[in-house]
Amino acid sequence: MSASTLRIALVGNPNCGKTALFNQLTGGRQKVANYAGVTIERKEGRFTAPSGRLLQILDLPGTYSFDANSPDEQITRDVLEGNYPGEAAPDLIVCVADATNLRLHLRFVLEVKRLGRPVVLALNMMDAAHRRGIQIDVPELQRRLGLPVVETIAVKRGGAMALIQRVDGDVPVAAPAMADDPDSRADLHAQVRELLAATVTMPRQTAVMDDALDRWALHPVFGLAILAVVMFLVFQAVYSAGKPMTDAIGDIFGWMGTHVATLLPAGPLQSLVVDGLFGGLGTVIGFLPEILVLFFFILVLEESGYLPRAAFLLDRLMMSVGLTGRSFIPLLSSFACAIPGIMGTRSIQDPRDRLATILVAPLMTCSARLPVYALLIGAFIPMHHVLGIFNLQGLVLFALYAAGILGAMAVGWVIKRIHRDKSEHALLMELPSYRMPKPRDIAIGLWERSAIFIKRLTGVILALTVLMWFISTFPSPPAGATGPAIDYSFAGYLGHGLQFIFAPLGFNWQISLSLIPAFAARETAVAALATVYAVGGDANTGGLAHALAANFSLASALSLLVWFAFAPQCMSTLAVIRRETNSWRNVAISFSYMFAVAYVASLLTYQITRLLTS
Repeated sequence: MSASTLRIALVGNPNCGKTALFNQLTGGRQKVANYAGVTIERKEGRFTAPSGRLLQILDLPGTYSFDANSPDEQITRDVLEGNYPGEAAPDLIVCVADATNLRLHLRFVLEVKRLGRPVVLALNMMDAAHRRGIQIDVPELQRRLGLPVVETIAVKRGGAMALIQRVDGDVPVAAPAMADDPDSRADLHAQVRELLAATVTMPRQTAVMDDALDRWALHPVFGLAILAVVMFLVFQAVYSAGKPMTDAIGDIFGWMGTHVATLLPAGPLQSLVVDGLFGGLGTVIGFLPEILVLFFFILVLEESGYLPRAAFLLDRLMMSVGLTGRSFIPLLSSFACAIPGIMGTRSIQDPRDRLATILVAPLMTCSARLPVYALLIGAFIPMHHVLGIFNLQGLVLFALYAAGILGAMAVGWVIKRIHRDKSEHALLMELPSYRMPKPRDIAIGLWERSAIFIKRLTGVILALTVLMWFISTFPSPPAGATGPAIDYSFAGYLGHGLQFIFAPLGFNWQISLSLIPAFAARETAVAALATVYAVGGDANTGGLAHALAANFSLASALSLLVWFAFAPQCMSTLAVIRRETNSWRNVAISFSYMFAVAYVASLLTYQITRLLTS
């Protein structure tokens, strides 16, 4: 690293605006990875200061205290102390604090100062503090802390200029390290009280608007009703807003495949490009809009400050089924992908609660299931309106998400009965102020999700799609064969062999075959079906949905939907469970119980639907 490069670590309590500040400084110049040896996410970005100096900025996990109670807090402390393997200590620490809630944040600032490293305090959300009439004597606070203090507004363009100017100058001299003993830690509270009394004037502890909204949002009855309505509308929007874009992308890829076919000579190359790439990958990429719609609403709820309130609201309900309110945010993250959801359980201190959350997180309907749901719902559920308002297809999608949630609650209840625990697990968490989500942060979050999806699409999904095309095409039928050519391929033999296991669920051999690549990545079930039916000639007219409707009964379609609601998770999720719990036994438990639940639920769905529709 050159002498003109400065390595800066951003630290702070959760909900202090640290990530918004990171986004403003680095924009799209970010890279997301994991810390060496663990699955905790690390974000690093670059920024060129006005002087030409390159700033490397690391966004460390949000931390309440260095008395580490969770792995991510331990990571933050080790990195700042220079004790993390393969991670050099930062040249400068920027401690971000919420100016509207310094009573909580200043204690952590004092802990950071105790490290004896160069520190700058960024008083963030100063605009919100001014609106609430909070007055902070910044020069006096700087004098008493012995640290440079700057004001920032992370959500406003140019709101980080004072911070940029400060870090672009000379690096502050490291403050003397404080003694790390129980007495000094206990004395931090007294120091915070003295600092607040000398530098901060607050007309009231909480904002008037927050109190007014929380009277409804945190009400034990109305609050739950509001949460249910919010989640219901989110899933309605996923289908109503995303489906037209998905159909348009599907039509575009179908048109492209048709025209490319006229440019290539008949043979394996034409089949690979048209059936494998346009038919397989094109079908999967078409579902990106629906995935992004779901992520848009999750980001809006998170940025607005509503998610911690939902966790607080659901704490009592979740404790009754063996979970905790702290499980809510990791489980909500699992609607995007179970992997970050499982990693998010590090904030749960109790080992039993953490294990229970890890085991039920894969039951949340991750975005990888959405292409399968959208495909089958579009093929078999008519686009009717219920009560003149609600889309029937959206209602079915909501029911599938609800099935995952109810399944998770049932599994949590069973775990609670097996591992009885009479200790109290009180939920203590900060409720941030409500705020308007910023388009820039939402856009960056959606861009990151799109990049991850495209990376999977051009990586594992592409490889599996080509493999599926190969085994569906070769070997050629023997002389005198009378059946479809695909029946004599590797895929045909393998699919017919698996059908013996899944026939009671109503799965034909094509569906049985698609379950194999789906274990590597769920989205590939759609690509596999598109490829198999395209090679077999059934999807050449009308698309994949038409081919499924022609070869599949309603009972089989509902059975497959239920299978994907409960089926064993992808290999990546199993690997994360192994890493997080350090136990192959927990991996076996997770896979086994989900397979059993999925098989029984699909079997009942298929047989009951057959009886009702016969």
